[in-house]
Amino acid sequence: MSQKLFRVFLLSIAVSQLTTVFAQPDRWQQRIKYNINVAVDVATNRFKGTEKLEYTNNSPDTLDKVYFHLYWNAFQPGSSMDVRSRELGKIQIAEPLRNSDGLDWDARVKDRISKLTPDQIGYQRVSSIRIAGVEQQLKEHETILEVILSKPILPKSKVQMDVVFEAQVPLQIRRSGRDNAEGIRYSMSQWYPKMVEYDYQGWNANPYIAREFYGVWGDFDVNITIDKSYMVTAGGDLMNANEVGFGYQAPGTVVKPATGNTLTWKWQAYNVHDFMWAADPSYKMITRAVKDGPLIRVVYKAVDSLENRWQKMADTAALAYPIIAKTFGAYPYKTYTFIQGGDGGMEYPMGTLLKSASVGTAIHEWMHSWYQMMMGSNESLYPWMDEGFTDYASTRVLATLRNSKDFWYTGSYRGYFALAKSGYEEPASTHADHYNTNYAYASASYSKGALFLSQLGYIVSDSVRDKILLAYYNQWRFKHPNPNDFVRVAEKQSGMELDWFKEYWINSTKTIDYGVGDIAVKEGKTMITIRRIGKMPMPVDVLLTFKDGSKELHYIPLNLMYGEKPAEDATPRTVHEEWKWTHPEYSFATSRGIQEIRSIEIDPSQRLADVNRINNKLVIPD
Repeated sequence: MSQKLFRVFLLSIAVSQLTTVFAQPDRWQQRIKYNINVAVDVATNRFKGTEKLEYTNNSPDTLDKVYFHLYWNAFQPGSSMDVRSRELGKIQIAEPLRNSDGLDWDARVKDRISKLTPDQIGYQRVSSIRIAGVEQQLKEHETILEVILSKPILPKSKVQMDVVFEAQVPLQIRRSGRDNAEGIRYSMSQWYPKMVEYDYQGWNANPYIAREFYGVWGDFDVNITIDKSYMVTAGGDLMNANEVGFGYQAPGTVVKPATGNTLTWKWQAYNVHDFMWAADPSYKMITRAVKDGPLIRVVYKAVDSLENRWQKMADTAALAYPIIAKTFGAYPYKTYTFIQGGDGGMEYPMGTLLKSASVGTAIHEWMHSWYQMMMGSNESLYPWMDEGFTDYASTRVLATLRNSKDFWYTGSYRGYFALAKSGYEEPASTHADHYNTNYAYASASYSKGALFLSQLGYIVSDSVRDKILLAYYNQWRFKHPNPNDFVRVAEKQSGMELDWFKEYWINSTKTIDYGVGDIAVKEGKTMITIRRIGKMPMPVDVLLTFKDGSKELHYIPLNLMYGEKPAEDATPRTVHEEWKWTHPEYSFATSRGIQEIRSIEIDPSQRLADVNRINNKLVIPD
């Protein structure tokens, strides 16, 4: 397929499928095209570059200013990121909730920024931005560049910008940088002046203090000129593979030696909201072709003793893709690259940086292609929609690969229970940058976010939840969905009202706690009372197991749902009248006698995030 035809094909995935097959959400969004050229000096770890931007203002608003992210300015002593990390490092978090030293800072950052020397710091400096030849007024706010426009950008109009910038690559501390612990020369994320997203809530000019990202959907054409001994890899597609070689060239192609000291690598990534690359002289590459899926590339530093681990990771990713596509939707780009680099695992469009050949980390980061890279939610406002959904998805994929018979989400539940009992919990709706502790942010985003989907299965049934996930993918990819958008998809698929679930679980710290109450005989029937002890109401499954081995499932819907879930297995089920959320107790009857009952158990599936499961089951002795 020619590059021109492929470009049309890729755009059709992002536009045509959505508009012709699924109802399109009525929400405007901005659009951008980047044409970036950089020349890297590997001796000084600096580069100069230019950006030619085409920015489309699809909003109904007139823009008098625009903003850019200058992420690397965070890697300087005294920066907001530096001070924030050191301040959090003063907070003592009880073991085993946090780091081995019991302090709340990010162990990768700690006070390292404060110790950087002038040749180790990072910076991004924009010397000029011109529109129609007119230089614009610039005002730097550390990691945010404010551009005061000489002429407003009108609604439904386009503008061309010419940006001239230079940068110094920071010593690797967090996500991006040079010379990381594994010896990778360059992990190049957050490396260019990146346009801040303007959406229906206005500008999202969040200073960089180590949290997540939000960007404008766009197309990237990036030319990277670097020492010819360096292999470059990226989250994108290489346009001049037969010129640069390094294993990218087509089979049988004879690559001509570089005539000078440098090579220029030409990359493209279309319909994405960021672009990441990496470079090292000792990189090697493994590829795996996946039927009806992307070409998988694994790029890593050549160490013979680790070769088998990277091979295994590549094999596992190829095996995982059919599971991912069936459960969460197809991957729409033609390549995906796992790259050794960075400080752990960090996701970007069409690729990820990985510290090591950890299969679990690799699958987690790849699942971010669904929950962030394709959805593009505002991670600062809704980190649980990114990390939580990804944690749920990667756990499910890995458990399916391993054919695990255990309950898959035990780790997520354990993490949430620890948070809920710690005294540090804040609502999951807290802005990611403004949590009081790193611990609360991480646990709310990952564990509590994952439980949002696990408990959604409890509320609507796992089978309906799975339909919701695919409907969400089909309707909202490439559209920056927010929590209400997801809830509306869930409501339409389930036929229930579910806003209450989001309000309690995300916007509050109220907990779930149900217990088995009194048992009595009334009018010849056994009456069982269930008590709601916690402040968050939920529907309730109660399993009665009898001494003869038979079972009854009693299902009590919550009145706020205005509906009921379908039966999930063959156990005989009785659907009772709804439980009013205002009432702390609920009683139901069984025709079996008390003497016949072996046990009464609330939520035998263990999906209910009940913070005190001790009172969930009553075993009646003989």
